[in-house]
Amino acid sequence: MTAPTPSPSARPDVERLRGYSAPLEGRRGLLRLDFNENTIGPSPAVVEALRAFPADQIAVYPEYDGLREAVIGNLQDSPAGLAHALLPQQVGLFNGVDAAIHAVIHAYGASGDTLLTTSPTFGYYAPCAGMQGMVVEAVPHELPGFRFPLEAMRAALQRGPKILMLCNPNNPTGTRLSAEHVLLLASSAPDTLVVVDELYEAFTGDSVLPHVDFAEHANLLVLRSLAKTAGLAGLRMGFAIGSAEVVDRVCRVSGPYDVNSFAVTAAFAALSDQAYTDHYVAEVLRARNYLVTELTRSGAVFHVDGGNYLLVWPRFSAQQVEQQLRDAGILVRSMAGKPQIDGSLRVSIGTQEQMQRFWECYRKLER
Repeated sequence: MTAPTPSPSARPDVERLRGYSAPLEGRRGLLRLDFNENTIGPSPAVVEALRAFPADQIAVYPEYDGLREAVIGNLQDSPAGLAHALLPQQVGLFNGVDAAIHAVIHAYGASGDTLLTTSPTFGYYAPCAGMQGMVVEAVPHELPGFRFPLEAMRAALQRGPKILMLCNPNNPTGTRLSAEHVLLLASSAPDTLVVVDELYEAFTGDSVLPHVDFAEHANLLVLRSLAKTAGLAGLRMGFAIGSAEVVDRVCRVSGPYDVNSFAVTAAFAALSDQAYTDHYVAEVLRARNYLVTELTRSGAVFHVDGGNYLLVWPRFSAQQVEQQLRDAGILVRSMAGKPQIDGSLRVSIGTQEQMQRFWECYRKLER
């Protein structure tokens, strides 16, 4: 019997890599409070637009005419607006922000370069950096309170990292960084690409976009998504906003048709119904206040700041409580093994009705 032929080896950087894995199977029919998603679904306008999608267009490569302008118009019409007008070539379109993060690191990171970030933070930054052979330097948040390590970050920038990746507000700690401090960091390191991942910005209003002039801060790039607020996580729609030169270089390493036609159609509809998104965000903030009140009243150990999520430390094993909640039809995310927050659960915030359901179940498990 012939021995099996071994598979070819990948690049050494990939062979050493531990890939990012998200436990996304078996979630249907459960209350999903584990991935910070919109918990009620997209605007009816999105659903109607997808139902009306012409069948013959499925066989045609997607077109993006007008979508960049729609993104700019949506940003300009927001309460804070934009500091300076944007041109279409300053908006990159991606198959979700995950693809944008990958493209940024692929375009700007080389083997031996440093990616600077905080710890703990979104788990996909490190694998993307590892794919390129980059070194990851993660500066811990300041305790108590998971405060942003501003002075330590300024000192680290003096060592010349290629990329600074900031999640603002930070997932999973909710740590917030003011636009003033984002611009301070960008100004202090003009040779470092400063990427601000603003997926959860709508829940805080801390965006740097109403304050930045990309002609002055050409090393700044802002990432946005329609996943967490507008409910398009399943269709993958992300944006990168910055100077035309940086956006061009990031887009060079992406496929020409990475964003599919359904996502484009849904994005147009979602951007045209901002009132729906604003209503959902307001409901999440009300529900968060409700849950914080109940947690405080019960004496629970928890942490909440920005974003549509909070951290709670159960009295019993976090893994045990996570499983008991799953058995009751409620999903949360264990933070086991993460620095500073080991033993906690990250709980996404949905509607007040959903958080009442979570609380009724959680408090029984804590008795």
